[in-house]
Amino acid sequence: MKVAVVFHSATGSTKQLAQTIAEGAAQQPGVEVIQAEIVGADIVEGRFRNTGLLQQLTSADALVFGSPTYMGSVSAQFKAFADATGELWAEKVWADKIAAGFTIGVNLSGDQLSTIQYLQVFASQHGMLWASLDLPGGYDAEQRNRLGAQSGLIAQSADGKVHETDLRTAYYLGQRVAGLVKQFAASH
Repeated sequence: MKVAVVFHSATGSTKQLAQTIAEGAAQQPGVEVIQAEIVGADIVEGRFRNTGLLQQLTSADALVFGSPTYMGSVSAQFKAFADATGELWAEKVWADKIAAGFTIGVNLSGDQLSTIQYLQVFASQHGMLWASLDLPGGYDAEQRNRLGAQSGLIAQSADGKVHETDLRTAYYLGQRVAGLVKQFAASH
């Protein structure tokens, strides 16, 4: 079983979250993790052109999408990636795969929820099954999900350093997605 973590990172904080999600997913026996970073070279004249990465993602059982929050949404690089999945959408290539999402922003609110909602709608357009973050904010014994988002992982950093609690939440999200993949595979 494969879990892919697909993300764009500008300053490195989104990449830290992605790596920690990948580490959490890899803790599940029998789960292979693909880390797929969207980089500037993937974008040519505003369009995402890395067909190899898109092909690699088709073999995944789950995709965890991540982007920093810019102006209340995903980065332009992530949006270019999403736009490039039109043929996959038309052919339902990602239908019934597990999906989840994560983001980080500078401000405590900063409209990060809009980014998670964008990722959730993107996954739904592909017919994917969205895995929420099932940690009640403020009620988790380990104090994960410090910002209280249920739709996905929302993190915050004003200095470029990812808060330790957000990293613990990212690790948990990776474990959760990998566990759901295994559970889903066992039932089919």
